[in-house]
Amino acid sequence: MEPQNQTFFKEFILVGFSQSLLECIFIFLALLLMYFFTVFGNMFLIAAVITNPKLHLPMYFFLCNLSFIDLCYSSAFLPKALIDIFSIRRTISISGCMVQMYSGIYLGSVESFLLAVMAYDRYAAISFPLYYNTLINLKICRTIAIIKWPGYFFISVVPFTLQPLIFCATNKLDHFVCEMLAVLELACGNLTFFKLTTIAVSLFTLVLPLVFIVVSYVLIISSILKIRTTDGRSKAFSTCASHLTVVSLYYGTCISMYMGQNKSFSSNLKYVSIVYGVITPVLNPLIYSLRNKDVKKAFHKMFVRVIY
Repeated sequence: MEPQNQTFFKEFILVGFSQSLLECIFIFLALLLMYFFTVFGNMFLIAAVITNPKLHLPMYFFLCNLSFIDLCYSSAFLPKALIDIFSIRRTISISGCMVQMYSGIYLGSVESFLLAVMAYDRYAAISFPLYYNTLINLKICRTIAIIKWPGYFFISVVPFTLQPLIFCATNKLDHFVCEMLAVLELACGNLTFFKLTTIAVSLFTLVLPLVFIVVSYVLIISSILKIRTTDGRSKAFSTCASHLTVVSLYYGTCISMYMGQNKSFSSNLKYVSIVYGVITPVLNPLIYSLRNKDVKKAFHKMFVRVIY
């Protein structure tokens, strides 16, 4: 494209889901309901863990961090998406879009790291129960929590800012949020640096944590098979079930999103985004509360305090 023929934009027009009023009403109510349960469920889980001394353990400390990330992730784009559903002109500034996109990359990277740490926590608890408090304790957890936020900002966000994206073809974004793959469809110029950076960042923030999780669970399963009693094996497996479910949801959607980077796939990105951006944050507290007796007891106590 010749420079004189380029038209540069200051904002994007978000296509969203539908122009039908009935469909817009249905989508709005569904997203609003899920966002309400996301906020309520995750805040309630955080409060239950904080107020219950029995839950002041590494596993629940990381669970609180996971809930906080889910809250931040949904709140980064869902309120605006709800407002845009009934807007005549669904626009977002270029700078606002970049903030939204990098926030998603950043929070997704932190969550990936956190899931890997939670896998190590389960490995230490099952394979080395006598040394568990030495291998991982609340002091180590707090150190990890402090380091992960600035550390993953420099790993996942800073590399992308070294070369800004230029948009000059069209400003119509076929999405309801600034998803990276959808935004890249509108970028022009030489994108080699950005694509190589995406591969490098994905390696450190998605692939390596996933490999770590897989190795951890191979070792966990090996340790569980050495347990002689059926009840002991069953209890060990049950402590991992919630985490495995969350890992499957998170990485399942990430793999389906980033394994098919082509135009026909990009047009359907928004539907995949609903799974990990809207549905997963709702399901995470539900998964842990339904499969964990201690969390269910803490929830019950919280409900009793609220009612009475």
